[in-house]
Amino acid sequence: MSAPEKSRVLRIDHQDLDFTFRGGPPGAAYVARALSNEISPNIGVGFARWEGAQVAWTVLYDEVIFVIEGCFELRVGDELFQVTPGQLLWIPEGTELVYGGHALFGYVVHPGNWKQLHGLI
Repeated sequence: MSAPEKSRVLRIDHQDLDFTFRGGPPGAAYVARALSNEISPNIGVGFARWEGAQVAWTVLYDEVIFVIEGCFELRVGDELFQVTPGQLLWIPEGTELVYGGHALFGYVVHPGNWKQLHGLI
Protein backbone atom coordinates (compact mmCIF):
# COMPACT_ATOMS: atom_id res chain seq x y z
CA MET A 1 0.00 0.00 0.00
CA SER A 2 1.43 3.37 -0.93
CA ALA A 3 1.90 6.13 1.62
CA PRO A 4 -1.03 8.22 0.27
CA GLU A 5 -3.42 5.24 0.55
CA LYS A 6 -2.19 4.36 4.02
CA SER A 7 -2.51 7.92 5.31
CA ARG A 8 -5.95 8.75 3.95
CA VAL A 9 -8.95 9.11 6.24
CA LEU A 10 -11.43 6.22 6.17
CA ARG A 11 -15.07 6.11 7.23
CA ILE A 12 -16.24 2.58 8.01
CA ASP A 13 -19.83 1.50 8.67
CA HIS A 14 -20.31 -1.68 10.70
CA GLN A 15 -23.18 -2.62 8.38
CA ASP A 16 -20.71 -2.94 5.48
CA LEU A 17 -18.46 -5.46 7.27
CA ASP A 18 -18.51 -9.25 7.23
CA PHE A 19 -18.98 -10.52 10.79
CA THR A 20 -17.35 -13.84 11.71
CA PHE A 21 -18.83 -16.22 14.28
CA ARG A 22 -16.65 -16.22 17.43
CA GLY A 23 -18.57 -17.89 20.23
CA GLY A 24 -21.59 -19.79 21.47
CA PRO A 25 -23.75 -21.65 22.19
CA PRO A 26 -25.25 -20.65 24.40
CA GLY A 27 -25.94 -17.46 22.53
CA ALA A 28 -23.69 -16.22 19.75
CA ALA A 29 -20.83 -13.78 19.27
CA TYR A 30 -19.70 -12.17 16.01
CA VAL A 31 -16.65 -10.00 15.28
CA ALA A 32 -15.70 -7.87 12.25
CA ARG A 33 -12.24 -6.35 11.85
CA ALA A 34 -12.59 -2.84 10.38
CA LEU A 35 -8.92 -2.09 9.65
CA SER A 36 -6.44 -4.62 8.30
CA ASN A 37 -2.85 -4.88 9.51
CA GLU A 38 -1.82 -3.46 6.14
CA ILE A 39 -3.60 -0.23 7.00
CA SER A 40 -2.32 -0.18 10.58
CA PRO A 41 -0.29 -2.84 12.39
CA ASN A 42 -0.28 -0.51 15.40
CA ILE A 43 -3.96 -0.73 16.30
CA GLY A 44 -6.73 -3.19 15.56
CA VAL A 45 -10.20 -1.72 15.20
CA GLY A 46 -13.53 -3.40 14.66
CA PHE A 47 -17.07 -4.09 15.74
CA ALA A 48 -18.68 -7.00 17.57
CA ARG A 49 -22.20 -8.25 18.24
CA TRP A 50 -22.78 -10.26 21.39
CA GLU A 51 -26.04 -12.20 21.65
CA GLY A 52 -25.75 -13.84 25.05
CA ALA A 53 -22.51 -15.75 24.41
CA GLN A 54 -19.97 -16.19 27.21
CA VAL A 55 -16.41 -16.18 25.84
CA ALA A 56 -13.47 -16.68 28.22
CA TRP A 57 -10.13 -15.22 27.16
CA THR A 58 -6.86 -13.78 28.43
CA VAL A 59 -6.18 -10.64 26.40
CA LEU A 60 -2.82 -10.53 24.61
CA TYR A 61 -3.09 -6.78 23.96
CA ASP A 62 -4.42 -3.58 25.51
CA GLU A 63 -8.10 -3.16 24.62
CA VAL A 64 -10.79 -0.50 24.67
CA ILE A 65 -14.44 -1.51 24.21
CA PHE A 66 -17.10 1.16 23.58
CA VAL A 67 -20.78 0.22 23.57
CA ILE A 68 -23.04 1.42 20.76
CA GLU A 69 -26.26 -0.34 21.75
CA GLY A 70 -27.40 -2.85 24.34
CA CYS A 71 -25.53 -3.90 27.47
CA PHE A 72 -22.10 -5.50 27.22
CA GLU A 73 -20.87 -7.49 30.21
CA LEU A 74 -17.31 -8.22 31.20
CA ARG A 75 -16.44 -10.48 34.12
CA VAL A 76 -12.97 -10.24 35.66
CA GLY A 77 -12.72 -12.64 38.59
CA ASP A 78 -15.66 -11.87 40.88
CA GLU A 79 -16.24 -8.40 39.40
CA LEU A 80 -18.93 -7.84 36.74
CA PHE A 81 -18.81 -4.71 34.59
CA GLN A 82 -22.07 -3.80 32.81
CA VAL A 83 -21.41 -1.28 30.07
CA THR A 84 -24.14 0.64 28.22
CA PRO A 85 -24.15 3.11 25.28
CA GLY A 86 -21.87 6.06 25.88
CA GLN A 87 -19.58 4.07 28.21
CA LEU A 88 -16.31 2.29 27.55
CA LEU A 89 -13.94 -0.18 29.17
CA TRP A 90 -10.15 -0.08 29.34
CA ILE A 91 -8.72 -3.62 29.57
CA PRO A 92 -4.95 -4.02 30.07
CA GLU A 93 -2.93 -6.79 28.45
CA GLY A 94 -2.88 -10.01 30.47
CA THR A 95 -6.39 -9.62 31.92
CA GLU A 96 -8.25 -12.94 32.34
CA LEU A 97 -11.91 -12.28 31.57
CA VAL A 98 -15.23 -13.46 30.22
CA TYR A 99 -16.98 -11.38 27.54
CA GLY A 100 -20.80 -11.51 27.65
CA GLY A 101 -24.09 -9.64 27.39
CA HIS A 102 -26.29 -8.49 24.52
CA ALA A 103 -24.69 -5.57 22.68
CA LEU A 104 -23.24 -4.02 19.56
CA PHE A 105 -19.87 -2.52 20.42
CA GLY A 106 -16.67 -1.26 18.91
CA TYR A 107 -13.20 -2.23 20.00
CA VAL A 108 -9.65 -0.99 19.64
CA VAL A 109 -6.64 -3.19 20.44
CA HIS A 110 -2.94 -2.41 20.62
CA PRO A 111 -0.87 -3.77 19.05
CA GLY A 112 -3.05 -4.48 16.05
CA ASN A 113 -0.78 -7.28 14.86
CA TRP A 114 -0.93 -9.17 18.18
CA LYS A 115 -1.66 -12.51 16.46
CA GLN A 116 1.58 -12.32 14.50
CA LEU A 117 3.55 -11.18 17.54
CA HIS A 118 2.26 -14.16 19.56
CA GLY A 119 2.77 -16.66 16.72
CA LEU A 120 -0.95 -17.37 16.30
CA ILE A 121 -0.94 -16.91 12.50
